[in-house]
Amino acid sequence: MQHTEAFLRIVNEAKSRIREVSVAAVREKLKNGQSLHFIDIREDHEWSRGHAEGAVHLGKGIIERDIEALAPDPDDEIVLYCGGGYRSALSAEALQRMGYRNVFSMAGGYKEWVASGNPVTEA
Repeated sequence: MQHTEAFLRIVNEAKSRIREVSVAAVREKLKNGQSLHFIDIREDHEWSRGHAEGAVHLGKGIIERDIEALAPDPDDEIVLYCGGGYRSALSAEALQRMGYRNVFSMAGGYKEWVASGNPVTEA
């Protein structure tokens, strides 16, 4: 996907204020049974075509509205992903502004998850 200069600027600004985590690190945390909320923030149609095994879906359009029902503790670890790691960076920044202290954006997103051979679930 071709991203506009303005979009990339705000993503890069957000990335300077959030933490990213690699696909390998997320996979290891999940394999070890570490407690975390693994959230796919992509659009409904993206989620329905397939998603990372173990993820739950809270689209970018509703995550701020619904996150407290899923993760009421602002110290819970939250890992967000989107298609390539851009939208999840923006959402991670928004959750930090809401008071969440342990939020990460998964670098490379779903594309990297799949390319790395990690398990997916098809709807």
